[in-house]
Amino acid sequence: MSSSTEVVQPASVPTRLPWLALLALAMTGFICILTETIPAGLLPHIVEGLNISKGMAGQLVTLYAIGSLVAAIPFAMFTAGMRRRPLLLAIIAGFLVFNTITAISSSYALTLVARFFAGVAAGAAWGMIAGYARRMVPDALKGRALAVAMVGTPIALTFGVPAGTLLGDLIGWRAVFGLMSLLTLVLMVWVLWKVPDYPGQPADERMTIGQVFVLPGIRPILMVVLTWMLAHNILYTYIAPFLERSGLGSRVDLILLVFGLAAIVSIWIVGLLIDRKLRLLTLLSLLGFALVSAALWVGGTSVPVVYAAVALWGLTFGGAATLLQTAQANASGEEGVDIVMPINTTVWNLAIAGGGIVGGALLELIGVQSFPAVLLILLLIAWIIALSAKQHGFPGKR
Repeated sequence: MSSSTEVVQPASVPTRLPWLALLALAMTGFICILTETIPAGLLPHIVEGLNISKGMAGQLVTLYAIGSLVAAIPFAMFTAGMRRRPLLLAIIAGFLVFNTITAISSSYALTLVARFFAGVAAGAAWGMIAGYARRMVPDALKGRALAVAMVGTPIALTFGVPAGTLLGDLIGWRAVFGLMSLLTLVLMVWVLWKVPDYPGQPADERMTIGQVFVLPGIRPILMVVLTWMLAHNILYTYIAPFLERSGLGSRVDLILLVFGLAAIVSIWIVGLLIDRKLRLLTLLSLLGFALVSAALWVGGTSVPVVYAAVALWGLTFGGAATLLQTAQANASGEEGVDIVMPINTTVWNLAIAGGGIVGGALLELIGVQSFPAVLLILLLIAWIIALSAKQHGFPGKR
C-alpha cells in the first residue's frame, strides 16, 4: 500500500508547465498591479468625481500600499492551514468587492476604506502566488513556473495602466473600476476551471517567522530586495522630473513603454535560464542596473543615452521579482516558502515607500541630478551582498 501511494503521488505533478493554470496566477498579479496603479492615471477624473484635492486623491494609492504592507505576514500566518484554491478565490473576490465599491462610492472616506482592503487582498495574493506556482511543477521547472506566474506585473505596468487611463478619458474613471471588477469575475471562473487545489500546511509542519528569518541565506536575500527595490523606486517614482533634464518630461509615456517592453523581454530570458543560472542572472541584473546609474550620472541630459539606459534598466528589472523570490524559495525550502513570501512582500513594499520618501527628499534638497549617484551606491551594496551570499542565498550551482 505504501509503495503504491509513492508511485501515484509523483504522477500528479506535471512534467511540463501547466500554462493555463500559471497564467491564471499571472492574471491575479496583473489585477493586483492594475488596482494599485490605475488611480495615478485617473487622478484628474477622481479629483473631479469625488470633489477632492490632488493630494487627497493620491492617498488612494497610499492606503492601498499600507493595506498590502500590514496584511501580508499576518494573513499568511492565519491562513497557512487553509486549502489553497478556495483561499485564492476569496482573495480575488476581495478585489471584486472593493473595486466595485470604489466604482460606485461617492464618499471619499468609504473609497479610502475600500482601497485599504483592496491592498490587503493584494498583500495576501503576493504572499501566495509564488508558492502556489512552485507547487504545480517538479523541481526542475520551479523557476520557470514562477517566471510565467509573474509576467502579469510588467504587462500591467506597460499596457494596463495606459489603457486604463485612455478608457478613463473615454468612459469615466468609475467605469474603469467596474471593468476591473468584471475582469475579476472572469478570473474566478478561470481559477475554478484550470488551477489545481492543494491542502494547507499541517500545524506541526509550519515554520514560524523567526525560524524562516534565521535560515541561512534569507537575510542576505532580503537585504538585496531592500537595496535593489529602493534604488528602482527612487528612479521610477520620480521618473517624470528626472526626464526633464533631457527634455523628455513630456514623453514619460513613451519612456515607460520602452521600459515595460524591455522588462517583458527580461522575464522571458529569466524564465529560460533561471533554473540553471539564478546566481549569474542576479549578479548580471544588478551590474546592469549599476551601469544604467553610471550612464545616467554622466549622460543624463542626452536623449539617446536616456533611451538606451531605460531599455537596459527594463532588461535588468523585469526578472527581478522572479529571481529574488526563487532565491528565497530555494533558501527557505517548501516548508517555509509560504512564510518567506509574505516577508518578501513586506520588505518590497517598504522599499516602495522608501523610494518615495528618499527620492522626494533628494528631489527637494539636492535635485534629480543626485539620483544616479545614490542608485549606484545602493546597487553596488546589493551586488556585493549577492556576490557574498554564494552558499545559501545565491548559490553558485544556480
